[in-house]
Amino acid sequence: MKIIKILGVSAMALGLTSCVSKKQYDALSSNYKQCIENIGERQREIQDLKSQNSALSGENNLLKSQHDALKSSLDACLSNTGKSSANIDKLVGEINASNSYIKQLISNNAKNDSLNMALSNKLKRSLDNVTDDDVQVKVLKGVVMISLSDKMLYKTGDYNVLPAAQEVLGKVAKVINDYDKYSVLIEGNTDNAPLSSPNLPRDNWDLSALRGTSIAKVLQTQFGVDPARITAGGRSEYNPKATNMSVSGRAENRRTEIIIMPKLDEFMKLMDIAPKK
Repeated sequence: MKIIKILGVSAMALGLTSCVSKKQYDALSSNYKQCIENIGERQREIQDLKSQNSALSGENNLLKSQHDALKSSLDACLSNTGKSSANIDKLVGEINASNSYIKQLISNNAKNDSLNMALSNKLKRSLDNVTDDDVQVKVLKGVVMISLSDKMLYKTGDYNVLPAAQEVLGKVAKVINDYDKYSVLIEGNTDNAPLSSPNLPRDNWDLSALRGTSIAKVLQTQFGVDPARITAGGRSEYNPKATNMSVSGRAENRRTEIIIMPKLDEFMKLMDIAPKK
């Protein structure tokens, strides 16, 4: 409501430009543009939260279905007088173990979702002044994915990182260093245009892998990211996001992705608490 009022006042002020000085008009115009930018940011955050809520609702429904199935099995067992009390005790134990696992799973999922949402929002704010076509930030199944266009990072067919990319990589590195318990996976990708050379890079496999390791080295040497947290490699032309039949599709496929995710041992801990069958 406050934003709407501000926009209304700003619009009225803009309509009365003939009654105010140029300095006042410029101030009102700047305020109006800032309000529009703030609305856009709030809308993006709302959309992210809706996506997270939808994913959590799906998981919650699945867990409820599993719980109901176990409860139905117990009811059927209790109604069958031919079953021994030992089997009932075993089933009750399995239900209790499953309930404990479900509670732990929900707790871990909620924690990871909160951390990833905070991480994603922080990245989006820090990269807000970068062209959307060059940098995309998404959260998918608890993993934060940053997609960087090749034109921002390298010259055509080259793997050396351009100086102009330092600002963006510095902002990404700042967030990576703030979330020091997360692992970092860097993947180079190419389109399907053939590359053949006696020197490096010899083909698209070489090009994608060298681009991934080049970004890793910049994050390590220029911005102090712990190399023990980094895995870097290339996927050549075999992980396309769009068709290679168009210029825009090939441009989208020529990308380097930085993936920030919980470390493997955190997932293993979650697996260890699963009830034994």
